[in-house]
Amino acid sequence: MITITGTFSKGWMNRAVGAVFDRDYYFDPHRRHAVDCLCNDYAAETFPGMALFYSEANLGRMEYWSSEQVQIGGVQPNMLLGMLLGADFVPADDRDADITPGCLAGRDPAELPDPETLLDHDLVRLFDGQIVEVRSEAKGRLRPIPPFFWDASGRATIHGVLTSAQKLYGETIFLDMLTKPQKCRKLMQWVADAYIVLCRHFAQAAGLPITDVHVGECSSCMVSPALVEAFIVPETSRIGRSLGPVRLHSCGTSTHLLEAFAKIGPLSLLDLGGETSMAKAREIFGREKPITIAPLPRDMSAESTEPILDWARHILEENAGGSLGYVYHLEPGYNIDTIYALTDFLKRQKGFRDSRSSRQRDRTQI
Repeated sequence: MITITGTFSKGWMNRAVGAVFDRDYYFDPHRRHAVDCLCNDYAAETFPGMALFYSEANLGRMEYWSSEQVQIGGVQPNMLLGMLLGADFVPADDRDADITPGCLAGRDPAELPDPETLLDHDLVRLFDGQIVEVRSEAKGRLRPIPPFFWDASGRATIHGVLTSAQKLYGETIFLDMLTKPQKCRKLMQWVADAYIVLCRHFAQAAGLPITDVHVGECSSCMVSPALVEAFIVPETSRIGRSLGPVRLHSCGTSTHLLEAFAKIGPLSLLDLGGETSMAKAREIFGREKPITIAPLPRDMSAESTEPILDWARHILEENAGGSLGYVYHLEPGYNIDTIYALTDFLKRQKGFRDSRSSRQRDRTQI
């Protein structure tokens, strides 16, 4: 099976429909719902033949999205965790938000709070109250999607332990993994514990059973396979055993890490950057393992459509008939013609399935 789905960035929507992603967008559910619906109406009306909608990059899934869902606390996972530890939220009208970096810099992991006490934080209580409010006001018409989830499928979404440690602790984490390994292990164990506690809490609050978990380990491509095995594999496996099968995301070139990733259990799906060897992935994981892959930004920005088509042909050849999904995220400045060309090319391939065709069926199952 071959699929293709895409999402629009905040920058694209700011230019296209004037959407503003200020603080209220993230902390006022009614404002969030209105803006999200505006953006998805634009997507449906402007690109009717495309499996293309508005969501956080690579988190929400089109077949599970509907205008009845209201995002509560829809902030990137490692930023939510940072805010619970004292980081300041930094919104931007025309792009993704951020937090003040390094909120744990210089702190000993032994000083970190018991993860269960995070549930007493004012921010968690705010989101809990908003979940109750949306449920009661809408009389069942609207469905709250809680923090750490991006649609009604039940897939939890978190950043990986290394990626989160880098965000919260700072760039020295990479050196400390070599010079202070025990300190780093304790930090990453705490991060995993915190995500498990928070995801379970918000799933229960919203009545949304956890089915699986997306782990965005964006920083993994910056370390060796040995460090992945020593730090990432144990904690990601524990997260999988606690929350559900893992969808592992590694956006950089990750060919050298694939054998290490194979030691994560349970691992249900790989989400890879476009320069990772698909041939190596199939050699290690076989044809049955679902894999999604993203085209390169330089190819989506190119004036010509040939680079992205050459890349797509190469990936298909190396894929050798495995279950494969192409996923992309549109930023301002990308050439939409490259995405049209990629979509048209894939639609002509044997085994192509239009992601839009399963959307209504999947909605009725949730």
